[in-house]
Amino acid sequence: MPDVLQNLSDELAALTEQVSVSVVRVEARRRLPASGTVWDKGVVVTANHVVERDDDIHIGLPDGNRLSAKLVGRDPLSDIAVLRAEFDLPVPLWTTPETARVGQLVLALGRPSRHIMATLGVISALETGDQLPRGIQVDHFLQTDVVMYPGFSGGALISANGRVLGINTSAMRGISLTIPTSTIRRVVEALLKHGKIQRGYLGVGAQAIKLSPAITAKVGQSYGLLVASVEPDSPAEQGGVLIGDILLRFNEMALSSPEDLLRGLQSDCISKTVPIVIVRGGELQTLQVTVGERLMR
Repeated sequence: MPDVLQNLSDELAALTEQVSVSVVRVEARRRLPASGTVWDKGVVVTANHVVERDDDIHIGLPDGNRLSAKLVGRDPLSDIAVLRAEFDLPVPLWTTPETARVGQLVLALGRPSRHIMATLGVISALETGDQLPRGIQVDHFLQTDVVMYPGFSGGALISANGRVLGINTSAMRGISLTIPTSTIRRVVEALLKHGKIQRGYLGVGAQAIKLSPAITAKVGQSYGLLVASVEPDSPAEQGGVLIGDILLRFNEMALSSPEDLLRGLQSDCISKTVPIVIVRGGELQTLQVTVGERLMR
């Protein structure tokens, strides 16, 4: 038994050393620095909420050197920001967590100071994005029981085979979340190409509401979105959406929560006219709405 524990301990230390050369310190806020993970040559991905300014950003390298960095772009909805700097650090092996299982061992790495820090835990849950609070939009996420020390946001979560599953974030207080590689790749590619995230825009404020049994029987869903506000001159107003309408479907996608609508408003629907099924006065109607564009910086 002592040999088994020693071997495990040595393996964990080796994994930490292997990936630590790709984890940097991010100095982009007044308080404690955070962490970042190398995505590509000269490119660092980190958590958006730790980047509190657009300039005067620095990164700290594993060898102790400190470099100026440029903010390429940010996406508050996925809590991802991308930085550029002149460095030549190893790019870790990123992997999508499709094969990850609840209970598997993981290591969370961070570099809020010069030296690497690590914490061990297990994957507690594999969840879909609709289980996150309003304001955060990811395809899915990993929940772990690792201790998120101050400054760990933006650092890597690595599997037992040394692959990076995503970056850690403490955007939800009290819960250790990891933004998966699939979401990071989509956001980083868009930011590197455009410097911004393009998302569709309707201009409504809505909240989930339980449908009446009669409507549920007609449409085959139990919840819809009650429109609480419509912005003046917005695509929704121009398309005829009124306060008090209940949104049921957006471009053939059922709407049961505000997050469903956020997921539907991807860049590929911008400037397109899409059908929106609503309930108005107890009757089903279909409106044709041309989706606008909201730029997230």
